[in-house]
Amino acid sequence: MTADIHAQDLVAADLGTHMNPLERRIGYKFRNSLLLAEALTHPSLSFERKTFHFDNQRLEFLGDAVLQLVVTHHLYRLFPTFNEGQMTKLRSRLVSREGLKQHATRIGLGDYLMLGRGEDSSAGRERASTLADAFEALVGAIYLDSDLETVRRFVLRVAGDELTALRKEPAEHNPKGELQEILQAISPRSVIYEVVSETGPDHHKEFVSRAMWENKEIGRGCGQSKKQAEINAAAEALFGRRWQS
Repeated sequence: MTADIHAQDLVAADLGTHMNPLERRIGYKFRNSLLLAEALTHPSLSFERKTFHFDNQRLEFLGDAVLQLVVTHHLYRLFPTFNEGQMTKLRSRLVSREGLKQHATRIGLGDYLMLGRGEDSSAGRERASTLADAFEALVGAIYLDSDLETVRRFVLRVAGDELTALRKEPAEHNPKGELQEILQAISPRSVIYEVVSETGPDHHKEFVSRAMWENKEIGRGCGQSKKQAEINAAAEALFGRRWQS
């Protein structure tokens, strides 16, 4: 136990110069600075030092549950006529990995993470999974350091842009579904999506996909996942409407 506490103090000391700027960014001053240190410590650092187990995984587990509660309660009040399925889809837009990455990026969380050298050198500070996990851990840390109302205000403030977008357009735009519906009214044949190219390192790939229908390319799009590339190809097809030519 003593060794663990000493190791935690070392990490907190390492982070000392970073804590105040991050606290100013998030608008919250920690009473227990070790909680913030824990939230910012990626598992790769513990693995690399091989001296103690001190990382943000437990706080991530807690923060996930707190985040789900805060967002669910807010959507429940914001959309009183929506059913369970509709609210679940809206919640997923806010707490998905990509959504959490956006929240983390907004407060510059990646700049303050404590990573192992290997993780840091492989663009770990920009990795979606790392940022999403760290944001959940930060939520868990704020909750333990304060209360549910404080963490609720923090989450709703950081997610303010996304919540505004939800209020303006709660229905999720689905280019692939919309394209399929339009074309099935013309022909029973389905749209086929093909990967044209795949470039970049494993942690930052870019895919290019094309939408094929009736043996004709009707749209092309790129993205950091095959799914996103297909969505963008469908969106381009809807814009260009090449099947009409």
